[in-house]
Amino acid sequence: MRYLVTGGAGFIGSNTVDELVKCGHDVVVLDNLSTGKESNLAGVRDKIEFMEGSITDPEAVRAACRGVDYVLHLAARTSVPRSMKEPVETNYVNVDGTLNVLLAARDAKVKRVVFAASSSVYGETTTLPKRESMDPAPISPYGVTKLMGEIYGRLFNRVYGLEFVALRYFNVFGPRQDPNSAYSGVISRFNAAFLDGGELNVYGDGEQSRDFTFVANVVQANLLACSARDAAGLVFNIGTGNRYTLNQMLQMLASISGRSGNAKYSKPREGDILHSQADITEARTRLGYSPRVEFEEGLRRTWEWFCATSITKPLAVGAAAGSAYGRGASHFTGEPATSTANLEPVEIHLR
Repeated sequence: MRYLVTGGAGFIGSNTVDELVKCGHDVVVLDNLSTGKESNLAGVRDKIEFMEGSITDPEAVRAACRGVDYVLHLAARTSVPRSMKEPVETNYVNVDGTLNVLLAARDAKVKRVVFAASSSVYGETTTLPKRESMDPAPISPYGVTKLMGEIYGRLFNRVYGLEFVALRYFNVFGPRQDPNSAYSGVISRFNAAFLDGGELNVYGDGEQSRDFTFVANVVQANLLACSARDAAGLVFNIGTGNRYTLNQMLQMLASISGRSGNAKYSKPREGDILHSQADITEARTRLGYSPRVEFEEGLRRTWEWFCATSITKPLAVGAAAGSAYGRGASHFTGEPATSTANLEPVEIHLR
């Protein structure tokens, strides 16, 4: 089978590409490298077709879709805080870009599109765990754009017969998640700070909780969603069914790393929700999904990857967020990490 992975040079995308290649599939990657890195594909670069281009370019998307059986649409502007600052640009990439992908897939007679949706569509509802039957109530432009992607996809499924499956990811983490953007995921930032001795600036009291999901579990769900029977037109939560607070995560990471973190707590941040936890019953039943890597083991594997790649110079608070986003100030040197304890505090962003 031939697969197109949009955003395939990114964190989740490159891990997905690795697995597809391992399974013997032909893979096309479409990525504009705004946040992804070709180095993430180094191990499979000679086994895939890489196309540098954006999902906002209809011609590039059409070219990438030619001869493809399945599309894994992972490309997006993924940051909640950035969407609060730049809602128009977020809408352009996530809504217009997704529409381009759906149109190209329809015209290319693709069998199915699997869409990287988000748990952010649930918003602030206090009901736990989150079930797919709950009414969406996003509280950020990012959440709105992901909901629009679901709506467009299900419309194409119904009107044009293009099979579409949406996977609502819950706080994915793991190897290749870049800690150096001002909008990075919380676990990658924690790991970088523990590694380099930087101060941890936690938004809120640290008791906000998330269903942290190791990337290997998401990769499993991505592949299952391509071929699962009776899944077309549906939405599925992809998490672990458990949740942990930031304070619990700090304690675990301290135990795993053998280091102590210097946490500094500050006021909560606009757009963040307090608690999130997935009900994965539907994914278990219809997709055959079962998370294989639990949180603590995933945290251990992530820490080991950070140590092995020696990511140095995590982004300081005072750095310009715009210039750092997607460029990455880290250095994958292969050498022991140098101390950066004199850097300004590392801000922790929950998504």
